[in-house]
Amino acid sequence: MLTRYIPTKHSAFFLLISLLLLGLIIAFLPSSHAQFTFNFYFAKDWSEGFLHPLMGWDHILVMVAVGIWAAQIRGQALWILPAVFVGIMSLGGLTGAASYAIPGAEAMVLLSCFTISALIICGIRFSAPANIIIISLFAFFHGYVHGQEISASTSLGFYIAGFVSATLLLHGVGILISWLIVLALTFFFSTSIHAQGKDLPAYANTAERGSQTNKLAHATLDEVRVTGRADELTGIADAASQGRVGQDQIRYRPMTRPGEILETVPGLIATQHSGEGKANQFFLRGFNLDHGTDFLTQVEGVPVNQLSHAHGQGWTDINFLIPELIESIEFRKGNYYADTGDFSSAGSANIRYFNRLPQNMLRFTGGSFDYYRGLIAGSRRLSQGNVLYAGEIVHNDGPWTTGNNYLKFNGLIRYSGSNGNQDWRITAMGTHSDWRATDQIPRRAIGMDTIRRFDAIDPTDGGKSHRYSLTGEWNRRSENSLTSVMAYGIYSKLDLYSNFSFLLDNNETTNPVGCSGLNGLQSANRISTSIFQTCGDQFGQPDDRWTTGLAASHTVFHKIGRFDSETTLGIQVRNDNIRNALTRAHAQRVYGITRQDSVWVTSVSPFLQNKTQWQSWLRTSMGVRFDGFRFAVNQSNIQQNNGTRYDGLVSPKLGIVFGPWANTELYLNGGLGFHSNDARGINTRIDPASGGPVDRADPLARTYSAETGIRSTWIPGLHSTLTAWWMDLQSELVFVGDAGTTEASRPSRRYGIEFTNYYQPVHWLTFDADFSFSHARFRNSVPDEGNHVPNAVEAVIATGATFHDVFGGFYGGPRLRYLGPRALNEDNSKRSDGTILLSAMLGYEFNRSFRIQAEVFNMLNRKDDAITYFYTSRLPGEPLAGVNDFHFHPVEPVSFRVGFVLNY
Repeated sequence: MLTRYIPTKHSAFFLLISLLLLGLIIAFLPSSHAQFTFNFYFAKDWSEGFLHPLMGWDHILVMVAVGIWAAQIRGQALWILPAVFVGIMSLGGLTGAASYAIPGAEAMVLLSCFTISALIICGIRFSAPANIIIISLFAFFHGYVHGQEISASTSLGFYIAGFVSATLLLHGVGILISWLIVLALTFFFSTSIHAQGKDLPAYANTAERGSQTNKLAHATLDEVRVTGRADELTGIADAASQGRVGQDQIRYRPMTRPGEILETVPGLIATQHSGEGKANQFFLRGFNLDHGTDFLTQVEGVPVNQLSHAHGQGWTDINFLIPELIESIEFRKGNYYADTGDFSSAGSANIRYFNRLPQNMLRFTGGSFDYYRGLIAGSRRLSQGNVLYAGEIVHNDGPWTTGNNYLKFNGLIRYSGSNGNQDWRITAMGTHSDWRATDQIPRRAIGMDTIRRFDAIDPTDGGKSHRYSLTGEWNRRSENSLTSVMAYGIYSKLDLYSNFSFLLDNNETTNPVGCSGLNGLQSANRISTSIFQTCGDQFGQPDDRWTTGLAASHTVFHKIGRFDSETTLGIQVRNDNIRNALTRAHAQRVYGITRQDSVWVTSVSPFLQNKTQWQSWLRTSMGVRFDGFRFAVNQSNIQQNNGTRYDGLVSPKLGIVFGPWANTELYLNGGLGFHSNDARGINTRIDPASGGPVDRADPLARTYSAETGIRSTWIPGLHSTLTAWWMDLQSELVFVGDAGTTEASRPSRRYGIEFTNYYQPVHWLTFDADFSFSHARFRNSVPDEGNHVPNAVEAVIATGATFHDVFGGFYGGPRLRYLGPRALNEDNSKRSDGTILLSAMLGYEFNRSFRIQAEVFNMLNRKDDAITYFYTSRLPGEPLAGVNDFHFHPVEPVSFRVGFVLNY
């Protein structure tokens, strides 16, 4: 049983002395060793940070006031409030130093002076969570304001260390002032109090039961059970960024499309720049992940990312997911886990379906822009197991002038069962969809009134896709071991047609007959859509593949000496047989082939992992993984691009966890990983577009990453994590499916911080707030180029609230999502705008069998961009070399969906 530490008078006195002496001892210590270069810079930068807060009356006032208020509350607040303040203040300082723009910071600093002073004078105290929230809010803005004033030449670590020391010193002064006042008053009134005390009854000093005077000091630790952002992971997780999401977080969240399911992963954004049937565009941890590169997505352990895909490496199409069937999403970030390899450098998510639904359901939803969705899903007992079934049909036109006419048929059937210590399941899935696409449009065309916001330049873009899969899984548990075997087979096919540059390559000069309608047009003229029947830069990307694989592992639970340990030995095998191409097309009619290949990629990946509990406060996770690949290309339309190459990498992993203390753990993680490159780029010697020779790409690109973080559930109902992370990439080389060739980029470095919160004050109400900030730069310099990584996400904020069973059956809640501005080119001269979306859900459950539900998206009707690029394109009448411009896909305007759910 875990109990909270309550300070005694002696420990509180020791804490006070520590706070007072911490800064003073260190302040004078370095100066006596200034002859050493390291200590000289330490003293200079540290002293600058130490003196900075002492030069402003606002900081001095608030720091001392925090100490006084903590002393007034007493108990645990005596050390918790100062500790929280310096921790969050440091986070704010890093944010300010990174030059993130946050409006109203100075006003918040001024407000903190009046607020904390009023709390002290009026003797106001709140519950422990409220006290911490107040302190955290003001601490962040104090750190942010002072962080903006840090010189670029200053050592950030030494400066913050000095700043924190001075702040702790001021907190200690506040505590000392409070105690001195109490002692003075006690001494002044001691004689009369002592005299009157002799006549008081014995019970006069007994505190009233239920008194609210000192909740923070005497709070008891109740068991916390989180049902939304899932399970309590303190004592279980291997990293602060690891987590799990349950069905409740999905059920009450407004979603426009299945891809947004992955937005339950803190810091991840899923958006779209084309038709609804196309895979989403993802952003996470300073990455523009394109359609899935460097983020591994699995369903029941089966990888969704597709290697050497016609449109791009790592293509992740999760439009086949059915949200109502999802039991949990387990997510991890960084390459610290031996059981994940390719595509997992930024992170991974494993989506698990129910074996048996809580209730069978019939669902229908209709809404704006000719949207409708029908779903039937349920489960029943059959023989010794359970059958899970689901069928779905979706149609959506969207707000586009040329409607998407998106139509999807989707189905699933699963048979699962158990027998003693064994369980198994067999799952079959199938989906088919087709659509028209409105791709991104050039901003200059809007300014010239050539098109409107929801128009398309080339209205003939679109596609169709199929995916069919069969998966079998078997698990066996015993007292000392766990064995798992899973095998899968997937057939998928995609026909995708896009036109991003419009009339740059295929125009009145290169195609005078087909593009004769362009003659004489000026740049401001509206384009006849019929021109694209025989003209324009449309290209096709057909991809037809079979994917098969096996994943097996055996875990042994044992002891190392007297310490509990578990060791897992596993192997993963995957094989992709692919036939894809890059074609030239008009209105989805192919008239030429840029390249066409048969691709065969095989990988074998054994891994070993050990987890050991060395002490009640110390555990480790160590692992090593080998990934061996064979990349073969044959039957290429360019003979020189055929070939076979082999490559392999060994990737060690390490995680150390300290704690828990007061339901709080500290994590240290590091590891090596990689991402594979497209087999076509690995074997390409002749550029299929230009016909010139090119260097073959490296098969595997190494990644290095580390992070440290804190996870805490110390405050009842509140689950918080704070993570600082770093990652280096050997190369951001990618195969550009749109051009049929490989595009190499420089080595890069990314780092950032993530702060996630999930708070459930009562069983029917939940709040969540996630903040992610990142910094991405190329590590080497190129003349006349900058070092920004184009489209690298810099800031993501996602927050919301959910409620259920309110006033008899109401449920739902709002959600706010913010995707910050980002550089679109290397020198940062072109930047995107930020995107803000506010959506909400409101439903009413009449009984266990029937409920109605309404959703509204983009409630503020903002005209932001869903995604923005900067590149060259050409419209009629423009120079043949084209025009560099912003190209964007707009967010959809305010829209509504209403439906019902019938449970049976």
